[in-house]
Amino acid sequence: MTIPYEKTFHITASAVDRFDRLKPSYILDYMQEVAGDHSAMLGADRQMLTEKGLFWAVIRHRIQISRLPRAGEDITVKTWPMPTTRTAYPRSTIAYDENGNECFRSISLWVLMDSNTRAMVLPGKSGVAVEGLLLGSELAVPGSVVPRSLENRQERLVRFSDLDWNGHMNNCKYLDWIADLLPSRFHQIKPCREITLCYLSEAREGENIHLEWELGDGPSLTVQAQRIGEEVSANHSRVFAAQIQYG
Repeated sequence: MTIPYEKTFHITASAVDRFDRLKPSYILDYMQEVAGDHSAMLGADRQMLTEKGLFWAVIRHRIQISRLPRAGEDITVKTWPMPTTRTAYPRSTIAYDENGNECFRSISLWVLMDSNTRAMVLPGKSGVAVEGLLLGSELAVPGSVVPRSLENRQERLVRFSDLDWNGHMNNCKYLDWIADLLPSRFHQIKPCREITLCYLSEAREGENIHLEWELGDGPSLTVQAQRIGEEVSANHSRVFAAQIQYG
């Protein structure tokens, strides 16, 4: 029987921004770590998947933030797999501070990818079964971010330090790129409150990524990214899309 898994993290100085608040990218990092640990306990560890020619990849995140903890604090991150769908392995996560107050909660959609073809492998054909459960506190799966023309543009190059052991840009790095779109004076008074992040295709080393973004009412930041030199209408050209709420 599957039971939730918990792990405590100490917030280090490198995990916070210049205003001593946990960087949103570290939320993804902690979620990634507990998901990996728990998957290993459930018999779907990296070594087993490698032998099958598979690896885990996250395709969507929704995160609601109650409070961003500061350096020196400890938080406990609790996670559990939800029932597997036809296409993905949903996972729920909640983090609490030392007083038991909620810091953030999330839902993420994980899929299995073929290591050689880089194509998604459906759960029913993967040979990997994960028993899920529902505790009643799970967030709804976020919808997609519909592409549209945005007013601001920037280019970034995917470099070595952006990559993870799967050879593509790590999902945590996307939130660092997004945070860099806005200046310190904005982040100082408008901390991040909710994140919807859709990963649409891999970003590989040496690729130039064209970022489009726009800050609207709320304030709400919309970001979309695609590879330079590919047609906008081509689905494989889109890399990620995000909607970030601040306040």
